[in-house]
Amino acid sequence: MSIDNIRLSQQAKDQLIKLKRLTGIAYWNELCRWGFCVSLAEPSIPTNINIPSDSNVEMSWRVFGGRNSDIFMVLLKMRVLKDGLPLNDETLAQQFRLHLHRGISYLSADKSLRGIDDLVSLVVKPA
Repeated sequence: MSIDNIRLSQQAKDQLIKLKRLTGIAYWNELCRWGFCVSLAEPSIPTNINIPSDSNVEMSWRVFGGRNSDIFMVLLKMRVLKDGLPLNDETLAQQFRLHLHRGISYLSADKSLRGIDDLVSLVVKPA
């Protein structure tokens, strides 16, 4: 396991508070999963920036991923390989952090996101 704990930035915490209010989703980890997946769906590689760990929101990998933590790890590894990056613990931790924060930021900036229905509509297309 390459990722034990993740501490979010204060900016991400503030964005999660907004998302909790908009969606009614009460748990940080569930919103983080949405953000992570939104970022993975973006074809570009996240910009390699220094993200401070300056909030009090921290969770373990198991809390982040829940019963699907192994699936999230496979998704991360697949994306790292697709992006042509080395598959090592340091890169996995860095890319997870970058994807997580980018995805939270994308969700928070989405003006059409007004509730949980809008969140679900990001991934479920009408028949």
